[in-house]
Amino acid sequence: MAKSQLTPYLAVVIGVLSVSTAAIFVRLADAPASIIANYRLLLAVLIMLPYILWRNRSEFKDISKKDWMYSLAAGVFLAMHFILWFESLNYTSVASSVVLVTTQPIFAFLGAYLFFKEKFTSGAVLSMLIAFTGSVIISWGDFQISGLALFGNFLALMGAITVTGYFLFGQNVRKRLSLMTYTFVVYGISSVTLIIYNVIMREPFVGYSVDTWIYFLALAIIPTFLGHTLFNWSLKWISASTITTGILFEPIGASILAYFVLDELVTWPQFLGGSIVIFGLMLFIISTSKKRKVKVIHDQ
Repeated sequence: MAKSQLTPYLAVVIGVLSVSTAAIFVRLADAPASIIANYRLLLAVLIMLPYILWRNRSEFKDISKKDWMYSLAAGVFLAMHFILWFESLNYTSVASSVVLVTTQPIFAFLGAYLFFKEKFTSGAVLSMLIAFTGSVIISWGDFQISGLALFGNFLALMGAITVTGYFLFGQNVRKRLSLMTYTFVVYGISSVTLIIYNVIMREPFVGYSVDTWIYFLALAIIPTFLGHTLFNWSLKWISASTITTGILFEPIGASILAYFVLDELVTWPQFLGGSIVIFGLMLFIISTSKKRKVKVIHDQ
C-alpha cells in the first residue's frame, strides 16, 4: 500500500487516540461536570474565533431563520450531552461510560426511523440486540459493585441519546455551512446554554487549580480539534463507515489510558459486555452502511 493510501488510516488512528483522552481529562479536572463542559466548548469557540472572523464571517448573513432555530436546538442537545456524559464519569468507570455513550449510532438510526421513516434491516435489528445484551452485562456487573455505578451507566446512555438529538437537528444545517462555521455556531450556542445552566445551578466559574485549567484547555484542543479534524480530513479518502468503525475503538483506548493514568481496572463483566457492544456496533455499521451512508457522528 502506498504511503498516500496509508496516511488517512494513520490519521484515523491518531484521531481515535485523541478522542480517547476526553474521559481521562474529565476525570482529572477538579470541577463540576457542567463547568468542565462549559470551558471545553467555550475555549474551543475562542480558539476558532480569529479564523472565523478572518475567513468565514461572510457566511453568517446567509444563515436562514430556520437554520438558526435548528442550530439552537442542536446546541442545547450538545450541552445536555456533555453534562450527562461528564456527570456519568463521577459515578461509573471510564470503560463502562465510554462504551455506553458510544452506542450513539444505534440511537441515531432509531431517530431516523421515527422521524424520517427509514427502514430497519434484519441485520440492523440483530446487531442492536447484540449491543443491548452487552449493555445489560456491563450494567449487571457494575450493579454488583455499586448502585451508583448503575446510575452512572444510565447517565452515559442518556448522553448517547442527547448527542443523537444534536446530530438529528444539526445534520441539515451542516450541509449548507462550512464545517468551521457550523461548529462555531453550535459550540457557541452550547456554551451560552451551559453558562445559563451554571448560573442557575450557582456553579463557580473561577477558583480552580492551574492543573484543572490545563485539563480544560486540553479538552478543547486534543479530543475536540485534533480528533474531529483528523476524522473529517480523512473523509476525503476513506469511507465514513470505515471511520465510524474506527471510532468504536475509542472505549479500548480510553480504558487503557484509565488503567495507566487513573489506576482503573476493567472488570470481567465490563470486558465481556464491552466486547459484545463493540461487536454489535460493528455489525450494525456494516449492515446499515449498505442501506444508507453512515456519517461520522461523534462528539466526545
